[in-house]
Amino acid sequence: MKKTILTKKEQKVLYGITKYPQINDSELSDIINVKLSTLTSIKKRLYNQGYYRTLTVPLLNRLGAELLAVIYTTFNPVIPLDERVKKTKSTIEVFEEIFFSVGEQEKGFSISLSKNYTNIGRINEIRTETFGKVGLLENDYPNEIIFPFQISHIHRFFDFARVLKNLFSIQDIDYKNNYQEWFKDIGKIPLTEKEKKVYVELVKNTQATTQQIGDKVSLSRHTVSRMKKSFYDENLLKKITLPSLNHLGFEILAFYPIKFNPSKSPKKEDIEALDTYSTVFLARRQF
Repeated sequence: MKKTILTKKEQKVLYGITKYPQINDSELSDIINVKLSTLTSIKKRLYNQGYYRTLTVPLLNRLGAELLAVIYTTFNPVIPLDERVKKTKSTIEVFEEIFFSVGEQEKGFSISLSKNYTNIGRINEIRTETFGKVGLLENDYPNEIIFPFQISHIHRFFDFARVLKNLFSIQDIDYKNNYQEWFKDIGKIPLTEKEKKVYVELVKNTQATTQQIGDKVSLSRHTVSRMKKSFYDENLLKKITLPSLNHLGFEILAFYPIKFNPSKSPKKEDIEALDTYSTVFLARRQF
């Protein structure tokens, strides 16, 4: 796709809302040195033009989920892509655990959050049986990499800030380091039935106001606002901004599964070498 040209201020705003999705416009205005009225106008324009979208990520590790799973597969290239996509949508992507899935003619991968391994195993067995029956698989079964939260490190989780910084040649902005590992705190915080309804709506409708959420779940705006604040304070929700890479001229998404030598654990610098400016997702276990 042809790359779209953005002005310097538009680049700064897109970078700013990607790097600091949690802060308000007034704070961001001071950080990136763009007048507040200009910032809000650019944000609205970029959103309406499809340059980004904001998502609310449920931190399910705080609600009893135990792991993140990546499953990647090599497909039989003889089977038409349209046929595989149709079969995948009707039999595999219906599972709620899968939140990200991408593929092309000969390969694909998906990322899931799950309460336990049983759920992931069930999905993978159905995937293998479904694909195997119609000849979609090569000789290998779908590969799975399981990252139990308690023994894993999720260093990057759809973090596009460094990609934009490099693309736009943006100089360092003096602000606190917002880096932190994802899904680190394990827990099982109980939610009431009303809280569950609000929680789900906040994840499904990131752009909705508290009044709109309240109307959906038959609660007052003040009640929803109080619950929402509590969810963020309890580290149950986190916002991320996803820029549209198509709009910005990117053409390739690459996934690298890496296994280290079992006789030697990787050093810190080994992991840092993998964590380049173009790395948007990075999860690891010991090997």
